Amino acid sequence: MAVLCNQRAAALHRNRGEGRRSWLRGVVVAAILALMALSLLPAAAQAQIGSDRYGAIVIDAASGRVLFAANPDATRYPASLTKMMTLYLTFEALRDRRITLAEPVPVSAHAAAQEPSKLDLRPGTRLSVEQAILALVTKSANDAAAALGEMLGGSEERFAQMMTLRARALGMAHTTFRNASGLPDPGQVTTARDLAILARHIIADYPEQYRYFSTPGFVFHGRMIPNHDHMLTSYEGADGLKTGYTEAAGHNLVTSAVRGNARLIGVVLGAASNPERDQHMAAILDQGFASLGIPGSGIVLARAGAMKSGAPKWGGLIASAHAATLPASFRNHPHGAQPSARLATAARWHKKHARLVHEASAHLAPHHKPASHAAHAAVPAAGHPGAQKRPLPQPPTLT
Repeated sequence: MAVLCNQRAAALHRNRGEGRRSWLRGVVVAAILALMALSLLPAAAQAQIGSDRYGAIVIDAASGRVLFAANPDATRYPASLTKMMTLYLTFEALRDRRITLAEPVPVSAHAAAQEPSKLDLRPGTRLSVEQAILALVTKSANDAAAALGEMLGGSEERFAQMMTLRARALGMAHTTFRNASGLPDPGQVTTARDLAILARHIIADYPEQYRYFSTPGFVFHGRMIPNHDHMLTSYEGADGLKTGYTEAAGHNLVTSAVRGNARLIGVVLGAASNPERDQHMAAILDQGFASLGIPGSGIVLARAGAMKSGAPKWGGLIASAHAATLPASFRNHPHGAQPSARLATAARWHKKHARLVHEASAHLAPHHKPASHAAHAAVPAAGHPGAQKRPLPQPPTLT
């Protein structure tokens, strides 16, 4: 009897040991499966969403209606997205006949000394205005941006003041510029919403010049300069605008895409890498188009090796970004204030900007005679896909 009890006790002990080992094996397997599942998540879910650099927004370009937003008004560093405003003021100068596309842009020692990315311009040389534009939209050349700023403003510092005043006149209430390139400066800040406003104005105000943003590359001094914006070749309907990166800002992107008869503008700030940035932009643009009843997945993630079979769908991840509730004022008007108040504020900034432009224009060639703003305000709504189907409304002329 005692032997039988001992045998039963030993068997019970063995069973308990097996139970413990089985439980431990289960915990280890569950941990491994969890890590495998985490590895399948898109990078943006792991690093970007919730990052203290992250901000994003998607708007309908025709109406300005916000379709997706996460930290849209949080202050961020624009990096080379700054060049969108440099180009906006360049297009403005072309419209007002203060400069021409063929006009030479002098390269100063200051401009040539800018940090990369750059064309490696040498002090005392020149490039044309059109070459400078192409250098900004493709290589994001900081030396060309500084040279343009010095030409249009007399100095890069004055040009940055012009950029800030124009930003405020456009309704970019939380943006301040300190240079023409986007190179690091603690005082140069913006928001995702402000950049969406700027992109919308570029497309609406200068539809003919907007075509530059889809340039795949250009030849400069025998070198082919490719476009840094991979969304142009990987996302259905994408036709611009701009990439940007600094260590403090993270990887930034503004993209406009047309699908069906709708154009959307997306902004992603603070991504951890270029692939993460592009994937997240594709996801929120897809979500925006879907909200308008336009199906389809724009980016070919499988070709890029960015999405594995069985990975979670992006839609469920975007919700974790805590999309901002849009204030009633923004629902009623795309620029975030009642039209009368907004126009009054914008008009004040516009007048300040106009005075600075007039002062800065004194050093330009005397044969350029600036035309009035009103004479060139009505620009044909053409030059981009879908324009005839759904033209963008022209913003009111500020006086």
